[in-house]
Amino acid sequence: MLNVIWGSHKEKPESANALVEALTADPASDGYLYIGYPIVGSPLGPLKFDALLVSRAHGLVAFDLVEGMELGEFRDRLDEIASMLEVKLKPYPALKSGRKLKFEIAAISFAPAKYQLPIFDPPYFCANRKNLREALAGAGSPIDDVGLFAHLLAAIQVVTSIRSGKLKREPKQPDSRGARLKRVEDSIANLDQHQSRAVIETVDGLQRIRGLAGSGKTIILALKVAYLHSQNPDWNIAVTFNTRSLKEQFRRLINGFTIEQTGSEPDWDKIRIINAWGAPGEKERDGMYHQYCRENSVPFMDFGAAKTRFGAGDGAFAGACAMAIAATPEPKEVYDAILIDEAQDFPPQFIRLCHRFLKAPKRLVYAYDELQTLTSGSVLPPEDLFGKDKNGNLIVPFDSSEMAVPRQDIILEKCYRNSRPVLATAHAFGFGVYRDGGLVQFFDQDSLWTDVGYAVVAGELKAKHDVSLARTPDSSPPFLEDHSPPDDLIQFITFESEQAQTEWLVANILRNIREEELRPEDVVVINPDPLKTQEAVGVARSILYSMGVNNELAGVSTSQDVFSKENSVTFTGVFRAKGNEAGMVYVLNAQDCFGGFTRSQVAVNRNRLFTAITRSKAWVRVLGVGPNMDKLRVEWERLRTNGYALTFNYPSEEEKKKLKLINVDPTPRQAARERRLLKQRDDLLKAARRGELDLEQLINDLKRVRDSQ
Repeated sequence: MLNVIWGSHKEKPESANALVEALTADPASDGYLYIGYPIVGSPLGPLKFDALLVSRAHGLVAFDLVEGMELGEFRDRLDEIASMLEVKLKPYPALKSGRKLKFEIAAISFAPAKYQLPIFDPPYFCANRKNLREALAGAGSPIDDVGLFAHLLAAIQVVTSIRSGKLKREPKQPDSRGARLKRVEDSIANLDQHQSRAVIETVDGLQRIRGLAGSGKTIILALKVAYLHSQNPDWNIAVTFNTRSLKEQFRRLINGFTIEQTGSEPDWDKIRIINAWGAPGEKERDGMYHQYCRENSVPFMDFGAAKTRFGAGDGAFAGACAMAIAATPEPKEVYDAILIDEAQDFPPQFIRLCHRFLKAPKRLVYAYDELQTLTSGSVLPPEDLFGKDKNGNLIVPFDSSEMAVPRQDIILEKCYRNSRPVLATAHAFGFGVYRDGGLVQFFDQDSLWTDVGYAVVAGELKAKHDVSLARTPDSSPPFLEDHSPPDDLIQFITFESEQAQTEWLVANILRNIREEELRPEDVVVINPDPLKTQEAVGVARSILYSMGVNNELAGVSTSQDVFSKENSVTFTGVFRAKGNEAGMVYVLNAQDCFGGFTRSQVAVNRNRLFTAITRSKAWVRVLGVGPNMDKLRVEWERLRTNGYALTFNYPSEEEKKKLKLINVDPTPRQAARERRLLKQRDDLLKAARRGELDLEQLINDLKRVRDSQ
């Protein structure tokens, strides 16, 4: 099968379309056909390839597209194309033997409008629709070695060095955790067809990218920024997000990809990596909303002012953005393209504000996690997000069909971070699949289960029917779990006290680093309750320091824009962990995620556990204290016994509506009540520790309340 990835082809649209038609009409065609990609640095500046075919049947074939009747000096162009490709590929050791590449580079001029063509004169081939197959047979050379083809594809996509991390791993023990993590990272060398399409295909309008945690959304957006900048160096491009610690990651990825593509660093005056809200002051504090207010001379509201006026939670930012929109009937249009990561964390008003900040044709790309929409309601579909005119037509056109070229709606079904057991565990807790009290939240669309890579292995996705859902090898690649026994990938461990939990944590981190060849930065410790994180991790951090292990508390001992540092273990609250990943993840105090005073708080707390677990590239240790941790472990044991399949009674539409209500943001009064209850709980716990309460009497009173419900 031939996967066509549409990059920029505005300069030669007719010949590009003709090439795609001719190649896709050939049933023997296979591999990837890139249009307007890659871009290679040259002494005269970046050279953009008209089209590139990477195929097992034909090898590597570059196309020089001729839009009209004049071939010109096509031999010179073919020489330049072949030479630049050779220069690009020779730095990759896996692609060469001695000083030569292990395969031939073919180059063909494709002139569909010209009937009289020069006779083939190898290595110079010129073809039209009629003799393209013959030209490929003469110019191309098959690549039979599967491993070589994979390395070639990775080199063309320029993602190997980005995927593998900042420093090269050199483990000494063949089966240490460090060696196994290296094998996992090496295996994630190629983008799949959906990811390639998401990076390269650019819509003159709206584009939506959906996928699970670990499907590569952040990397895709970073590569997309670099690709757009390389193609259009005069564009003003912004990428915005909610988690500030993503800023440094975006900068590193965009910089590295641009250098590998063009041979030079990006023009940072044309690219803004910018937080969503922002504040007055130095440039690093700027945000998309703040810049919109500044450019349009409208009042800016900080969080405190917005919270006072509109209430806590999403309401504050939604209200602030709505006011800015209302005050600007004809806003200034500053950007040529805006990309939004973590769109599930933003109110619709922010996405609309970004759209208004764009120049025509308003290129807006937003990416989000299908399951993270469980946190605060679904990301609205485009028809609801931007509305319709009086004639019922979409104000912002959007074609979600798979036939759209370029594709406007891209779903990333593969997860390249979490193994099948780890991802299924996160989902089971997020939905409450094996919870004694039943489901706590749910998708509103049945099709989303299969869209995000689940298959029905028993039963039906039908109301009141039992169903069993499981990840497939296509959606959860086996190499993510084959490196370790299943019971080593994820573990739930209950401790009698916080001290015992801390001692176990420290001992295992020391073993990871000193015996198992993990780097300190491979280890992340996540506390689900961000308000308690500094206190909760203080003792463990102090002990590690005394043992000579550097560690950081993300956003406190580091800049707010930095998540992790080389040679340091990272401790963090769950919100700063979003968008980041590590080989070994420890989740502390997981018992706090079991329940809550209200149904909405149960859903929020379980999403914190879901987010923490899905940060792991390899191993997860979920730690906790007391009876609620025991209950979480019982849920996990049910899942584990069921082979990590999600088995439950499928809810009716009425039941789904009730579950959906769980995710509606609480009113300011409800939120204040929940905060008071949480504070009262903490006061009771502190009083119990001080011996100021009769603990047995309190437990008996609570049991009587429970039994009376």
